[in-house]
Amino acid sequence: MNARSNRKASVSLTAKELSKKTWSDFEAVLGTNGGARGCWCMHWRLSIEEWTKGKGEGNKQAMKRLAQRKTPPGVVVYDGDDTPVAWCSLGPRSSFPRLERSPLLASVDDEPVCAIACVYVQKEHRDSGLLPAILEAVCDYAASAGYEIAEGYPVEPRDGKRAGADTAMTGIASAFLKAGFSEVARPRGDRPIMRRKVK
Repeated sequence: MNARSNRKASVSLTAKELSKKTWSDFEAVLGTNGGARGCWCMHWRLSIEEWTKGKGEGNKQAMKRLAQRKTPPGVVVYDGDDTPVAWCSLGPRSSFPRLERSPLLASVDDEPVCAIACVYVQKEHRDSGLLPAILEAVCDYAASAGYEIAEGYPVEPRDGKRAGADTAMTGIASAFLKAGFSEVARPRGDRPIMRRKVK
């Protein structure tokens, strides 16, 4: 781990709800492509047909509408007060219809969980050891929002291979472990389902 990683891993991050006020920071994190392939973090919220049709600007506007609702679709994570470093899409599993329909990531039980559906780190902050601290900030937010359990669906890259942006959008298993999550199911070799009590 380099000096930059050591510094970043010890930083205390904060999470703020996505809203009109934080929208520009959300855009800064996701970049001009809206994350991977014009997603704008609508992957788990739409059918594949809806997502493909809205790819790019349509998906962006769909997320912008969600950001104006009382219940936020996720949080922007900051290093300090004003440096956005990541985005996390979260909420009840029922907020993510495509996740609910997924045969791979089916519900483990009937526990009400805060589903961490996507964790997207701004490009310039990747490889800096931030992901566990991002998850800590997200769990702090989940607790403040009244959730008792956070649930993640990370990937566990095999054979030392690096996960690309498309496959790593749900996070990396080792970072979840460092943030205090435990595996509760493994529907496929590279896809654990992990939980952490936040209250």
